[in-house]
Amino acid sequence: MANGFHLRPIESNFTLKDHIYDVLLDAITQMDIYSENADLRLDERTMAEQLGISRTPVREALARLEQDGFVDIQPRKGVFVRRKSLEEVLEMIIAWAALESMAARLASERATKADVKSLRKMAAKYSKDEAGAHISEYSEDNIRFHQRILEISQCKLLKSMADGLFLHMHAVRNRAMGEGDRASRSVVDHMEIIEAIEAREADHAARLVREHTMRLHDHVRRTWTRLENSQKNRTAVG
Repeated sequence: MANGFHLRPIESNFTLKDHIYDVLLDAITQMDIYSENADLRLDERTMAEQLGISRTPVREALARLEQDGFVDIQPRKGVFVRRKSLEEVLEMIIAWAALESMAARLASERATKADVKSLRKMAAKYSKDEAGAHISEYSEDNIRFHQRILEISQCKLLKSMADGLFLHMHAVRNRAMGEGDRASRSVVDHMEIIEAIEAREADHAARLVREHTMRLHDHVRRTWTRLENSQKNRTAVG
């Protein structure tokens, strides 16, 4: 397909539904679905051919993906990756801010020297200028940085909740990171967050993380107006 959705053939004769689901979900979450000209249509036949399997397990996995809110299956039209509305995106960012700010608070209390070192190693890969120049790579490392804070919090339920939300947030962060000066600002924010965690300043770390994520919220609300319009048009047509 020409829309950035790519699958690797399955080397063994897997019959586990969960495996097919995971493969499709991974491909979907890597797509740039919030690009203004994103092609969201998925072709069932092409997916089966890429995976080297029949269409039946693909169809079953797609039905599950629809239940989980990742695709829309439209009779006589096809299968489409589900892009969240602007309102839904903004609510996801607010929820993420709440979860990660709590994680930062816990990380400030529980982080070992090795944990702080791991965060510094991630942050040290890029200067302010380098982040913008290597935006695709930095975007992925940025995501790993935030996931690492959740790991350091040592709260399994908190991380599990964030991971579920993050599956939908991945594409949002990928698009937003390349807009304006967000990449360079992100580098500065990350260093300040690390300093607060290392200094055991729980309140400060929580506030920095919350403000960092809410800047994403404000950016999306202010600039992603075409997403809102496209959602209204789709609703009107439906």
